[in-house]
Amino acid sequence: MKSLRSLLAAAAVGSVATVSGLGQINTVQTVAPGVYFHEGDPRRGHSNNGWVVFGDFVFVIDANYPSGAKIVMPQIKTTTDKPVKFVFNTHHHADHAYGNQLWADEGATLLSTTRALEEMKKVETGYFGGPPGRWEAAAAKRPDVAATHLKPPYVLFPDELIFDDGKERVELHWFGAGHTQGDGYAWLPREKILFTGDACVNGPHNNVDDGNITEWIKTLEIAKQLGAEKVCPGHGPMGGPEIIVDQQAYFIALRDRVKALVDAGKSAGEIKAAAAAIAAELKKIPNIARYVQPDLTRHVQRVYLELGGTVFPK
Repeated sequence: MKSLRSLLAAAAVGSVATVSGLGQINTVQTVAPGVYFHEGDPRRGHSNNGWVVFGDFVFVIDANYPSGAKIVMPQIKTTTDKPVKFVFNTHHHADHAYGNQLWADEGATLLSTTRALEEMKKVETGYFGGPPGRWEAAAAKRPDVAATHLKPPYVLFPDELIFDDGKERVELHWFGAGHTQGDGYAWLPREKILFTGDACVNGPHNNVDDGNITEWIKTLEIAKQLGAEKVCPGHGPMGGPEIIVDQQAYFIALRDRVKALVDAGKSAGEIKAAAAAIAAELKKIPNIARYVQPDLTRHVQRVYLELGGTVFPK
């Protein structure tokens, strides 16, 4: 399996490209009639987007970074002349929510789970009255963020919200903690299409810093029960139900190996040192090899903390 670094280097030949292992970057892909998927450019930190064309409006999944939103907005117009009326933040992270202002300026209503907004309030503290938070940190590094402002979602739901005009139906769900405490899913029951946000990715894109891997495994099991035939992840190419199965299998395999070390009485330093060996072992498992990052220390650390361990020594 090629490393993410080598894949990204190969992708650098053009802003719109098809790259082995990364799928079609910055191109509109039709998932079903009136349902579209757009794979974001990882070189710019962009998330994936989706959109569903209803009778009178367009429903968009994820706001992306501002620079990502500027790419997706004209792409949507190539598929329909209907206005974007709703934008759903699957969670609070920058690459899924920092583009909110651009969509709102065009008249869109911003949606998320109640827990996603709660998470945003914890970390985007500059906006909500506390000391500078992640927004300010991103603005210092990214001109697209610095040129805009944080616009939080303001239509919230705890567990479920449904859009149905008789022809199209999108069900928004919160199934439990995972990638974050507030992960939301967009489920299209008629077409059996699931947009997962970063609760499920397809490749070495898992960020576990705000997650709970133990609960994530359980939440993915609930998502599996929907019976999705097409899965549109938060990062990486779209595919079938194997994406959810393999994502869950990766976390189970990771957790099993860290737990075995804990059960054997290994110290925090020894478990940290074992991260490379765990990565090498997981890369040998065909269906989950693509999820293994070059440095697996943060993933191993996350599981170790959940098992009652301490922060790894430096």
